[in-house]
Amino acid sequence: MKTILLVDDEVNVRFVYEEEFKEEGYRVISAANGEEALELFENDSPDLVILDIQMPGMNGIEVLRRMKTKNSSIPVILCSAYPEFKQDLGAWASEEYIVKSSDLQRLKDAVHRYLD
Repeated sequence: MKTILLVDDEVNVRFVYEEEFKEEGYRVISAANGEEALELFENDSPDLVILDIQMPGMNGIEVLRRMKTKNSSIPVILCSAYPEFKQDLGAWASEEYIVKSSDLQRLKDAVHRYLD
């Protein structure tokens, strides 16, 4: 079973994404902040990461940079409510940048591209 590391500071977002991807047949582990995410990334070796950008403490761009330094082969999908971060050069290290929406189809399609 493929494992997704979900990183988002919003409890409701984590809950909805966890449920959706568990229904899709994936194991989901989640983190509420960058420090927790980096620990899970190192200890659990996920197959893919879904990463928010705007989080208290370490933002998602910094988390992405650190993850890619540790293991650049694990795909990271940035998922943010803010489309303007797409222009940030740090975001270009991710495999995809998806703007959050109540319709998760675009995110699901991206996950399937990398894990199936």
